[in-house]
Amino acid sequence: MLSLAAFATTAVGGLVVGVLLLLPVGVGFPLLPPAALALRRLSDRYRSWTLRWTGTRISPPEPLAPEDPGGRTGNRHRRAPRILGDEGFWHDLRWAWLEPWTGALLVALPLALVDYGLFGALVQPLVWRLLGDGNWYAFIPVHSTATMLAALLLGLAFTMAGLRLAPTALRWHARWSRRVLSAPYRTELERRIEHLTDTRADALDTQAAELRRIERDLHDGAQARLVALGMTLDRASLLLDTDPRAARALLDEVRATSSRALKDLRDLVHGIQPPLLADRGLGDAVRSLALDSFLDVLVDAQLPGRLQAPVESAGYFAVSELLANAAKHSGGRRVHIRIELAGGPVLRITVTDDGHGGADPSRGSGLHGVRRRLSTFDGSLDLHSPPGGPTTATLEIPCASPSPKTSSCSGTG
Repeated sequence: MLSLAAFATTAVGGLVVGVLLLLPVGVGFPLLPPAALALRRLSDRYRSWTLRWTGTRISPPEPLAPEDPGGRTGNRHRRAPRILGDEGFWHDLRWAWLEPWTGALLVALPLALVDYGLFGALVQPLVWRLLGDGNWYAFIPVHSTATMLAALLLGLAFTMAGLRLAPTALRWHARWSRRVLSAPYRTELERRIEHLTDTRADALDTQAAELRRIERDLHDGAQARLVALGMTLDRASLLLDTDPRAARALLDEVRATSSRALKDLRDLVHGIQPPLLADRGLGDAVRSLALDSFLDVLVDAQLPGRLQAPVESAGYFAVSELLANAAKHSGGRRVHIRIELAGGPVLRITVTDDGHGGADPSRGSGLHGVRRRLSTFDGSLDLHSPPGGPTTATLEIPCASPSPKTSSCSGTG
């Protein structure tokens, strides 16, 4: 498919160059916008193919200059200079001229091996008697039954080599396409700045909300219980001499109130940074969440060492939110959580439940909050929840390789 698409790439690239050559005489100005749009559509098709076939994501350039309202000829003349000043347009044109000579030849190699191998394995046994003494297959002169069998075996070897080489050639083509089709460096830098600005604002908002939550929990929970405890102690001290039995009852109440206040403080600390997460790491902390859930949760954690505390915390609270969503909305009974360090390296957490599916990430604040938490680390949340289930949520956080002794996994946000 890529080899055949190279002909379309050559045609569109040649069309754009022809239009550029017509600019000095004025004819190319109205023709340049549709030609550039056709080139952009073709390059976008290659980006989507690369993502679908190899999982390699290629960042697209900024959209071409939009057409002015009305689409009149004068407007198209004004649109052409904006396209000429678009760096992404020149990137696409460079790719259109390089692709047929590099990427297309690369992916054509395994195809040629398979075609030539099938010729030796399927055609040579049938036609070798008709071709005479001048019939050669590769380096084998095919003029007898023995040499025909040798050509057949060599053809099978060529076919197998082409099939084995095809995935590798496709990955090489994806790397090449990513190098020449990615958005210009200036565009990537601008997007990076915008992303960092947004994530910084989200992080500040999240921090402020967290501080307000801590203040509210302290005021409504532990602080109120401590005030009540002090008032009860004052009443007990007044009754100690006159009514010891009532004083003793008040002291028992003080003991119960202090226990509840201590529990409130422990819950508050657990919501900020769970002690088990700090002491044992992400894997054991998630297993603790699994034990607390009424669902049947299987945790498969394959981490070679500890990660940096902020990354572990982001992963832990994201899993906690996803488990809560599964318990409330999925209607399932089983959840499988897989934690691993993928290539990059990337901390990857996959949460799969056997519920009825149909989860919509645009509804509710839970998944949106998870995305905001992960975006601080340039992380991502990918949700696959078809109607009827199952629902699979994949969390990814870029990080450095972990060490068994030190925390070295860190986000890039």
